[in-house]
Order: sequence, then structure tokens, then C-alpha cells
Amino acid sequence: MNLFNVYPLYNITPVKAVDCTIIDDKGVEYLDLYSGHGVISIGHTQPDYVAKLKNQLDHLGFYSNAIQNPLQVELAQKLGKLSGLEDYELFLCSSGAEANENALKLASFHNGKSRVVAFDNSFHGRTSAAVAVTDNKKIVAPLNAQQEVTFLPLNQIDLVEAELAKGDVTAVIIEGIQGVGGLDQGTTEFFQALEKACKKHDVVLILDEVQSGYGRSGKFFAFQHHGINADIISVAKGMGNGFPVGAILISPKFEASFGLLGTTFGGSHLSCAAGIAVLDVIEKLDLQKNVNEVYEYFLEKIKEVEGIKQVKGKGLMLGVEFDFDVAALRKKLIIEKHIFTGSANNKNLLRILPPLTVKKADIDTFVKALKESLEELKA
Repeated sequence: MNLFNVYPLYNITPVKAVDCTIIDDKGVEYLDLYSGHGVISIGHTQPDYVAKLKNQLDHLGFYSNAIQNPLQVELAQKLGKLSGLEDYELFLCSSGAEANENALKLASFHNGKSRVVAFDNSFHGRTSAAVAVTDNKKIVAPLNAQQEVTFLPLNQIDLVEAELAKGDVTAVIIEGIQGVGGLDQGTTEFFQALEKACKKHDVVLILDEVQSGYGRSGKFFAFQHHGINADIISVAKGMGNGFPVGAILISPKFEASFGLLGTTFGGSHLSCAAGIAVLDVIEKLDLQKNVNEVYEYFLEKIKEVEGIKQVKGKGLMLGVEFDFDVAALRKKLIIEKHIFTGSANNKNLLRILPPLTVKKADIDTFVKALKESLEELKA
């Protein structure tokens, strides 16, 4: 049997990783400034994390949600404390797409409506409703396209209000900072007006923090930069540092009932151990402080590079935009300079999503390599 060929692959085979360094099967070391789509939050093979998972695996890796699991309670309490959302409730699942599916389903159960408002260049996952609210027709099958979705541009609240006033919108789903779309984001004025409009029209406000959450923006959640509250918050990527974990944080306005939501693998003992370890390390190492310090350093250091159109994003969720397609630049950085970066729907943008443990010296390495690469591509 062969693998279903859906991923274009670089000829690199990682066999080991430590913090922000990846080592391939030839012994070559790479600086990881992408962390596998923003998944590695506390660094590769972080010792406390590894020990926590090994210990849990020695005891119990999985059993169903039909029994008591104190690790779920511990994870919920720690997440509430670190995020400042202690009055929310937690539903655990296994991925960002699954989180968004459950967020949309819960919204529709809550108000009995079905249409969703999403935004241009959004990405919310590849499953049924999650891909329907993703602005990429190439990955939306006819089956998915049956969903009722209206896409609008960011930061045009009048267009949003006009749609909500029609009375059939169940939810507005929006990323704290757009990831795949290219690091665009709503303004504070827009987010605050959006929250008010949703309340006025009995529409559920879903904040997709799958990539922008868990301290990556410099606050625990990116929407917290804007002084608003969300009805439902979806999380995943950085939540498990590579172990598949997802969740939605649910505001007190929603009422639970048996069977309303469900999952097989979500909230397993092993996944909860991973989630707890991540939160413990974020707190122990004060990683949000590091995010903000490295962010400020990055903004200054990147000024040394000529030809940059703009730097987008916040914290360690950044995009460096040029006025040309960066595919060749990104390939040169990976193959010749041994630095992983990411791409986006915006073909002129390099995505920078390092582990939250990244150091200023790593930024120096990147900026030097970036300057060299740009010069070499000109030659």
C-alpha cells in the first residue's frame, strides 16, 4: 500500500528535535521557526512534558468518557486560571477542525438558526462545517458546500450588521489572527462592534484561537488584545505540543445536556497529561513574557532587512511580506540555510511561528540568513 499523495514533501527526514532545533537523518540541524504549523508551543521534547507523558503512559493511556477522569478536571481548572476564563466550561476533543465543528453545532443548537458568517481568507479546518466556513473553494467539496455560509471582508462592520439583521445567522466565526490566510486581523474597533452586534441579534460569537491561542499572540488568546469576550473559543495546535488535543471553551450562557456533544478520543488520559504539561511549562517558564520580549526584538531586528513590505501579526505569530512570491526564498531558507518557515495563501508572505521558547539569538540567525538569501537570489 502507498500513501495517498496529498502532501508536496521536502526531501528532509527529521529523526530528533530539541527545543527549537530539528535534526534530520543525516545529522543536519535545522532552526525551527514554524513549529509544524504552530503546534510546538513549549519546545520540542521539553523534559517536563516528556516525563509527564511517559509517566501517564505507564499508568493509563485511554479509556472512554463514560468514566471519571480527574485529569480532565485538572486541565480545565488550569486552563481557566491561565487564560483568565475560569467561569467558562471545557469540552475536549482531538483537533482544531473538530473543535470548530462542535462550536458551530453548539451555536446552532443554542439559537435554532443555521447560517454562518465567516470572513475572507479564513481557515477553520477541513471537515464538514469547518471547511464550509473556510474561504478556499479548492478544498470545499460539493457535500460541504451545502452549508449556509456568507463570507465578508474583515473590518467592515456595516456589512456584518446587515447580515445579522436578517435574523437567520446562528454564529459569526472569526480567527483572533488569521493563520493560513496571511496574518490579517480585525481591528479593536471592529472586534468590539462585532461583539455588540452578535449580542443584539442573538448570534453566537466564535473565536477560532486554534493557531493564535495559548500565548502565541503575547496574550493567552489573541482576542484578549481587544477587550472583548467570546461565546465559544476553539483551541488545538499549541494545546498539546504535538499530541493531538483540541477543545472548545464555552461561556456560561450555554446549557449542557447529556449527548449534546460527544467524542471518542477527546479528553483521553494521555491527551490530558499533554495538555496539563503544556500549561505547567507555560506558567513555569513565563513563556508569554518571552513571546512579548522576542516579538519586540524581532520588530527591531527585521528592520535590517531591505525590501520588506510589512510585518504582520502579533507576538510569535508573524508574517514577513515582500512584493514578490517567496516560494524560492522559503525553499532556499530550508534547503541551504536550514531554517523552517511557513507559507500562506498570500504568496508574498513568509510565516514565522516558532516555539514560544525561541531566543533572540535565533532571530539573529534568521535575519542573517534572510539577508544572505535575498542577496543570493538577486545574483
